[in-house]
Amino acid sequence: MSGSTEGRAEDNGRVYQSRGDQHITEHHHHHGSPAFPPPPGSAPDSVRQPAVGRAPVVLRDRLELMTRLRTALADGGADQVFVLHGLGGCGKTAVASEIFRIATVEGGRIGLWVNAPDVASLRAGMLAVAADRGAGEGELTAARNGLRAASDLVWDRLDRSDRPWLLVIDNADDPAVLREGNWLRTSPGGITLVTTRQVASHWWPGATLHHVGVLPREDAAQVLCDLAPERGTAEEAAEIADRLGRLPLALTLAGGYLAHQVISPWSMAEYGQALDRGNEMDPIELLDQGAAYSGADPSRHLASTTWELSLNALHAQGSPEATALVRLLSCWSHDPLPLHLLTGPVIDAVLPRARVESALRGLLDHSLTRLVPGPPRCLRTHGVLLESIARGTPAAQRDRLVSTAAQLLGAVLPDVTRPWAREDPPLAPYVPHTLALLRRATQWDGVGQVAVTRVLECTLRLAVALHRAGDYASALSVAQDAVAHGTDALEANHPAVIAIRQRAGRTLYRLGRYEEAEETHRRALADCTTVFGAHAVETLESCAGLSPVLAWVRDQKDEAVALARRAVEGRSAALGSTHPSTLIARTYLLEFTAGPETDPGPGAELVADCHGAVGPGHPITLDAELNHGFALATAGRQSRALPLVRTVVAGSEHTYGIDHPKTLAARSLLSRVLGELGLFDEAVEQAELVADARTRVLGAEHPWTGWSLERLAERQRARDDGHGTGGGA
Repeated sequence: MSGSTEGRAEDNGRVYQSRGDQHITEHHHHHGSPAFPPPPGSAPDSVRQPAVGRAPVVLRDRLELMTRLRTALADGGADQVFVLHGLGGCGKTAVASEIFRIATVEGGRIGLWVNAPDVASLRAGMLAVAADRGAGEGELTAARNGLRAASDLVWDRLDRSDRPWLLVIDNADDPAVLREGNWLRTSPGGITLVTTRQVASHWWPGATLHHVGVLPREDAAQVLCDLAPERGTAEEAAEIADRLGRLPLALTLAGGYLAHQVISPWSMAEYGQALDRGNEMDPIELLDQGAAYSGADPSRHLASTTWELSLNALHAQGSPEATALVRLLSCWSHDPLPLHLLTGPVIDAVLPRARVESALRGLLDHSLTRLVPGPPRCLRTHGVLLESIARGTPAAQRDRLVSTAAQLLGAVLPDVTRPWAREDPPLAPYVPHTLALLRRATQWDGVGQVAVTRVLECTLRLAVALHRAGDYASALSVAQDAVAHGTDALEANHPAVIAIRQRAGRTLYRLGRYEEAEETHRRALADCTTVFGAHAVETLESCAGLSPVLAWVRDQKDEAVALARRAVEGRSAALGSTHPSTLIARTYLLEFTAGPETDPGPGAELVADCHGAVGPGHPITLDAELNHGFALATAGRQSRALPLVRTVVAGSEHTYGIDHPKTLAARSLLSRVLGELGLFDEAVEQAELVADARTRVLGAEHPWTGWSLERLAERQRARDDGHGTGGGA
């Protein structure tokens, strides 16, 4: 056999060329669709129908956006490009699908839909649009073969369309694809609507941009009720919506799961409990079980993979550091994250400091995070995204990520070795990130004890700072979370955990939860004695912490004095008599031993030592002066006590503010001294300030509030009777 061979195949046929004799038997079985997905660049099955996964039962919220788009359609709009941008999974395609329906069903327009995740799909879809608008086979072949500018052909046909149209270019997450081929233009024939994760405005010159975000709480709950109407109440749906950050993709997955369970259907409450089980159930895996999309590429419709598309695109664009940065962000919370957290030099352990700016810009441009105006300027990253990223983070990287996140956080938390001041930056922004890092460190596999200990040290510093600022409820919440997670990851007797237990005991006392405070301190004291020894500094801290509870609540003054004296003697031996920790213990001892026979000498000596060691106006000095004033008043030396206590009130107002618990304690003593000196009107005035502030700040049920109201009544009776009755400090 000689000569050239020629062959032609159509549809699913194939050509075999050979020289020599061959026998080929081939069987074709056609079932209405190809056995394999069409190769990239193949024409879509249809451009007249939206290529979407699970469309919402009813499009919820988006009223302002839908009104603007409806108006553009109703006015016979043309020569316009609208760009819907936002985080993957926020419902951009759902909005586009609803506008498509309105344009075609209600508005009489031709609807054209092109999926554009890559250049091949975009090109094939746009040429299919040209064919729909009348392009001939020869024109299309020339465009496919590069003999004619493909985008010119498409837009020529759209310009000449005999009917107005709406063209949706969906999933255009790489705008460079549109720009390089000049695929995005305006036309007198209709309106173009683009959906994208790419927010950078320079990609969309002349277009009208609209951000699509998460849903309001009520609408988010209604999405779940639309999909699974019989599985729970509106409030239960709202609680799940809150847990999922009101992200439409997550809501759709959750609703799909609830709607399609057959054997043992869950209620919404049960689903919410499953989401919160932490290590027992992977919340991202649970969400993905609700997926109904079965197309060739389900990755956009799964919580576990949809954001990987954006990170892969950034990697292809030369920014692999974006993945490292978002993995670091996944160590923290979805709450606003102060940007200065990312400026510490230790970030080099995760990605080069010089690349942080470009990596962050990439995340912002792809809608993976967003800026929140300050002060302080913050980032906000969706919680489901962070959970998904954390789930996919390799175990070998987790220890380094947690350790780096802890060091970056530690660099911005207050230095608790110096006194708290009202001018200090607010602590609230760091609370959710500290707790989130704590959970991540103790739940992630691959995180070692050293990294966990670093995180616990951060939580201790935060709890101490919150306590000193007078935010006892937040301080206790941080401490109790740290104790629970630290005990699970390490053990209750680990030094870092014991230190947080001691802080929790102090905060419980300040909150008026005295029995819990005593129990916490006694257990910590016993464990410290076992772990560190009876004379260790850590054990002496528990002695000092337990003593006020026994002195003022449990009426066990002798044991309180013994513990305080033990702390003074032990700290003096270990640290010196004027070390700040020793001065604090001496302040306690002065308070507990005050009585009618009190010698004013030790109090004056303590105040002098405080002035010399830490300086006037220091919190330790103010405490010492307050307790010296208390001791003087208790010993009947009110005239000497009054100027000292007035000074402490003024100093406390300056240092802490008028409503801080320490300021109120000083004012309460001032009211007592005034009453005992017969200055009844001012005594009542000061008592009223204390009672009002404690009612407002601590609440009517707090024991200190009740005590203050009793003292106020006593001062008022004394004023009315024209003589004082004392009434305690």
